[in-house]
This record gives sequence, structure tokens and C-alpha cells, in this order.
Amino acid sequence: MKGLMSFFSNISKPELPLRLGLGLMYLYSGYDLFFNTQHWYAFLPSWFSGRIIDFMAIETYLKAQGAAEFIMGILFLAWFLQVWVLRIISLLAVLEMALILVFVGIDLITFRDIGLLGAALALLFISFRRR
Repeated sequence: MKGLMSFFSNISKPELPLRLGLGLMYLYSGYDLFFNTQHWYAFLPSWFSGRIIDFMAIETYLKAQGAAEFIMGILFLAWFLQVWVLRIISLLAVLEMALILVFVGIDLITFRDIGLLGAALALLFISFRRR
């Protein structure tokens, strides 16, 4: 038990709940995107879907997005990784949420995206304070 606590002592108090929350959210969304793609068709803007089908099937895109988000979830939860990994996945989460807000616009889950953007930004800022 003491060894596990020493792992967590390297993570600042605000960083731990941010990583846990984002990690679990990305694990859930990644899993659902991959295994229940039909749930996510409605969240793709029609102009975006039209461009995706020029390159691949929508289901293939959603499965790839799901796999990427699942990996991000694992990386957020892997507290033993170097800080540069945290910076990269935090930046990717910031970009993803910002692009969703800009290109999808206001919908039923915008409130979630704003909160996730804030959490990812906070984690990105915290990562630059870590050595």
C-alpha cells in the first residue's frame, strides 16, 4: 500500500481528480464509440459526415475515433508516464473539445463539452508546472 501511495505522491492534488475524470470519460466514450457507433451518428454534423464518406465509412471513422479516445483514457489514468505524455493528451483533449464547440455548435450536450474543455485546459496548465 505504501508503494502505491508513493506513486500518487508525484501527482498534485488538483491533477488527480482531473486525470481520473477525463480518463474515465474517455474510456467510456471510446468504448461506446467503438461498440455502439449507431448512438453517435446524430452527433456528427451533416457537412462533416459528407466529407468523411469521401474517405471512409462513417462507422469506420467512429470506430477509429473510439479507439483513439479509449487510448487517451488509458493514458490519462497512467499516472506513471512522463509529463510530456500528459501534455500531449491534454492538448489533444483541448483541441477536440474546442473543435466540437466551434464546429458542432450548441446542442443538448454543449454543457458537457464546456466542462471537459475547462478540465483539459486546467490539466494542460498543471502539466507545465510539473517537472
